[in-house]
Amino acid sequence: MKRIMLIGPIGSGKTTLTQRLKNQEIKYNKTQAIEFFDNFIDTPGEYMEHHQMLNRLQMTSVDADLVVLLQSVIDQRLIYPAGFCSMFSKPTLGVITKIDKANSSKDIDYARKMLTVAGVTKTIAVSAVTNQNINKLRLELE
Repeated sequence: MKRIMLIGPIGSGKTTLTQRLKNQEIKYNKTQAIEFFDNFIDTPGEYMEHHQMLNRLQMTSVDADLVVLLQSVIDQRLIYPAGFCSMFSKPTLGVITKIDKANSSKDIDYARKMLTVAGVTKTIAVSAVTNQNINKLRLELE
């Protein structure tokens, strides 16, 4: 499996998704610092919330094979600026999380649009809670 770096705001589901992909028990665990374990790099959501910390994401991406941007369907904020992915010299993938909480397909479409504007060329919509599309994502991460 590639070394995957997960980026997203607080509450986007980075740690939960990692737990699901590793077949671990799903339990809340707030990421306090950049964490390297197995093939995953989990980043604190604060790094996206406080733009002066973005350079830490860029520096850490050197250790990744793939940068994955997460966008939750329940978060309607503009998280990633246009062309955000251009700051990485690695391929990027967009993951739409929490699709089990979407009110309609419009929520998923909106999240996909936000990730596309950020510069990802491919998106996968998943639910780490219900396991929806997790195997599809696993194949993409291999």
